[in-house]
Amino acid sequence: MIRQTILALFVCTAVSASELMHEFKNPSFSGNGYSNHVLAMEQLRYQREKEIQEKKDAAAAKLARELEQTTLNKFLNNVESRIYAQLSKQLVDNMFTDDGSTSGTANIEGATIYWVKDTSADTISITVTEEDGTITDISVPLTGFGF
Repeated sequence: MIRQTILALFVCTAVSASELMHEFKNPSFSGNGYSNHVLAMEQLRYQREKEIQEKKDAAAAKLARELEQTTLNKFLNNVESRIYAQLSKQLVDNMFTDDGSTSGTANIEGATIYWVKDTSADTISITVTEEDGTITDISVPLTGFGF
């Protein structure tokens, strides 16, 4: 009888169970929150690429600065500056002398500098034409400086 009672208890007990569900936590597999996941991954990739490019640009700029600061480059820049200063002094001296010519032309690195002294208007007109065709006009008065 005890056996039958125990057996009856097992048979009469209500069985409650639910279906086992397996869900992935990774949005790539489950699909839940997938767009946010993809966006976050894309932002991380973009930021890494941007950091790499910024490091490359900074290294290139540093190298360029170091090359510009060599003793030879400093010397060449100084020589070039003095040559241009001397050329501009000679050009200005020719423009403002009373017994010199009334016009002149100079070509410097592809740019053409043309000047004309107009004694009736007491001005010097300077026209600079660059290689790309850009024209700059300058009018300098001969009198009225008050030095």
